[in-house]
Amino acid sequence: MAPAKPLPEDDRYYKIIHDALAVCADYRPKFGKGSRAGFTLAEFRELYQADAFYAWFGLDSPMVYAAHKAAGGMTSVYRQIGIGCEKIFRQVLQDTMGLNDAQANWSYKVPAPGGRERRLSLDGRIPFDVLGTGEKADRVHAWVAKATAAARVDPDVSKNLKGVVFEVRQGYKSKDSKRQNADVGNAANAYAASYLPAVVLMSVQIDSDIAERYTRAQWVLLRGTVGGSSIDSTYVFSKEVLGYDLAAFFQRNSERIKTQLSSIIEALLS
Repeated sequence: MAPAKPLPEDDRYYKIIHDALAVCADYRPKFGKGSRAGFTLAEFRELYQADAFYAWFGLDSPMVYAAHKAAGGMTSVYRQIGIGCEKIFRQVLQDTMGLNDAQANWSYKVPAPGGRERRLSLDGRIPFDVLGTGEKADRVHAWVAKATAAARVDPDVSKNLKGVVFEVRQGYKSKDSKRQNADVGNAANAYAASYLPAVVLMSVQIDSDIAERYTRAQWVLLRGTVGGSSIDSTYVFSKEVLGYDLAAFFQRNSERIKTQLSSIIEALLS
């Protein structure tokens, strides 16, 4: 089968993923020294050979360095894939919904120690007041009606919503309770500001316990399935509600994404 013909926005969207992954190419483990860029093999061996206990165990071995580099490097890869996905999704929101950068972003303030405030942000927003009327607005409002019903949002809350906010993840592979608590807080603050909160997963990688907790907090949970409906699938939502086939973009550009990632993995294992 012939490869799908590229679309005009492909290079622009692909560059977002490319630039995010490029950060991983020069990854070096920090070994708990967070203030520096990372250790070369020679610097690592000097650090560990100076520690008698680690030297006794042979932890100054180049193989230990390679294991740290590979493990930390893969964490960096997943992180950067997530960052790239956040940026692509927000750009799709801007392009399809006619939003500027400020309209496509949402943040709020929370109290911080010392009487200060801390600003927290989510990864995307569709504010109803800039959609106007027409087919685009109708699609979004119809989706919100279905999504709020499925999430069991109180009708009085639903009718007063002024938009949707999104938290975008490549997947959710850990049970980090701190991250979960923050997301539950994000949902509560979104509802307090009259926004419907939605988690957008680019993959299906999420623990069932976490998924259940998020739905209890009345997040709309979109998973990275290529089938399903617009209220449970990221790619169906993108195609039917936003009007952009995001799954097709990844399919068209899969080979060049894989080529870049393969070279990064080889560098991390070398």
